Amino acid sequence: MSEATTMPTTGSTMLSVLINLWVKAVAVSEGRPLWIAGALGLIVALGYPPFHAWWIALPALSLFVALLKSAPSKRAAFWRGWVFGWFHLTLANNWIATAFTHQAKMPEVLGWIAVPLLCLYLAVYPGLAALAAHWCAHRFNNRIAQRIDFMAFSALFAASWIVSEWLRSWVFTGYPWPPLGLILLGGWDSPGLASLLPWIGTYALSGLAILVAALGAQLFRKNGLSALRRALLVFGFASIVVVLPMVWTVDVTDDSSIRYTLVQPLIPQDEINDGSKFEEQFQRTANLTRPGNDQSRLILWPESAIPDYLEEGYPERYYRQTTAGADPLFARQRIASVIGPDATLLTGVVNLNIGEREPGWIAAVSARNSVVALDGTGDLTHHYAKSHLVPYGEYLPLEWALGRLGLARLTAGSIPYIPGPGPQTLDLAVHGRAGIQICYEIVFSGQVVDRDDRPDYIFNPSNDGWFGSWGPPQHLAQARMRAIEEGLPVLRSTTTGISAVIDANGSVRQSIALGEADKRDGFVPAAHAPTLFSRFGNALPLAWAGLLVLLSLGLPRLLALRAGQG
Repeated sequence: MSEATTMPTTGSTMLSVLINLWVKAVAVSEGRPLWIAGALGLIVALGYPPFHAWWIALPALSLFVALLKSAPSKRAAFWRGWVFGWFHLTLANNWIATAFTHQAKMPEVLGWIAVPLLCLYLAVYPGLAALAAHWCAHRFNNRIAQRIDFMAFSALFAASWIVSEWLRSWVFTGYPWPPLGLILLGGWDSPGLASLLPWIGTYALSGLAILVAALGAQLFRKNGLSALRRALLVFGFASIVVVLPMVWTVDVTDDSSIRYTLVQPLIPQDEINDGSKFEEQFQRTANLTRPGNDQSRLILWPESAIPDYLEEGYPERYYRQTTAGADPLFARQRIASVIGPDATLLTGVVNLNIGEREPGWIAAVSARNSVVALDGTGDLTHHYAKSHLVPYGEYLPLEWALGRLGLARLTAGSIPYIPGPGPQTLDLAVHGRAGIQICYEIVFSGQVVDRDDRPDYIFNPSNDGWFGSWGPPQHLAQARMRAIEEGLPVLRSTTTGISAVIDANGSVRQSIALGEADKRDGFVPAAHAPTLFSRFGNALPLAWAGLLVLLSLGLPRLLALRAGQG
């Protein structure tokens, strides 16, 4: 037998095996739906960094869509979605549990209780997405007396997931970490299908992940296709996944004229509040910064970089706790001598709100996690206060219930942190217009830029030292998604890594790895023209969700009408 006749037979056999495996997997999932939904949720979470195993996550996601489509009732659909979401989000957010190992107020084991408890609530959103898709599909089935097919149902589920993920980003202050679309983000030098973000937004990219998974599954369903046609379909599908991102990626423009020095001082989390280490930490940061302090440049220090209080007007006892003694002016001038006369420093600090806590007792009544701009003379020129506070870190969600279990927030001190007003642009003159997003604020799609006062770049200082091994790469990946969405470079300075300079295409130009003390010098990458998403924000993914609903319900109706006319 010739090679020409052997090849199709071998290919046909392999395809048959894959088809049978997929069909058996669906059959098994229907036998134990809740357990399988949970297992699939865990597997899909492996599609996120640090594993980024999208080749496992997408098939698992397609199996979950099939499992959801076969749900016999609205109740069953909700619980399948909820269990999937609970397992999925608990594994993806395991870095929160790691944070509990960096404090002494609570037993570390509480971290492994806190994460599942938080995800009991977060899983409601996948559950609602599953319920909405099931309800729409069955309501429409009854109207046209024809069962909606797998791809149409997948489009419905994708639409409902888009809406539910958007809701998760703002209800009860919001917690969107991580979006499902993160699976489609490419490697550090290529955005992959995330290159579509300027036109669809993050939450629509999550819907696209569901559609890509479902389309891939269609290739292995028994639908009468010949081996050759199926192979051509596989080739075409693979070509779209590879070629489409290249087509939609905007060419990288020249860098701006803004020179930067980005510092990662390596301040371990177990030393960050240790007063005996404050001076050593400052000197480490200063030594990385001093070279080049005769230049005009933008200097970027991370969140938690400065233990000193730089603002005037606090009771003297607060200043005595810091490296600069009782003199905030001395602290600012010491920093100015490090950065040089022509520099601007953006750095994370903690600012206090002073008031009368008790009659006759003037003290801090609240705190702000802030970024300040300090010029070469030691003057504070700009302030920005963090808007989105970290659950468990800077506030305790559901404190009325979780506080009774012995849980508390992880940041030091007893005074409450209060949120700032939201995105702001700081005009730093020759050092550009800086948008500021502190730490996990960068994960909120559509909420990172003042749309009426567009910046030249986004500065994202962070303390990722308590994020474990899963948190930092996921955090960096979401910062890349904001860069692509908004068409703006993002500069991340972190205490322990991963620090990075990300261009407006989402490519990592420079980085400093976890656990290293280092700096990076260069010129801030240029911004793109305002993207479609930067103009319309999350109205854009919601519009895509509406379009998916129309397509998923309109096409089956059209086909049914044509069949009736025939």
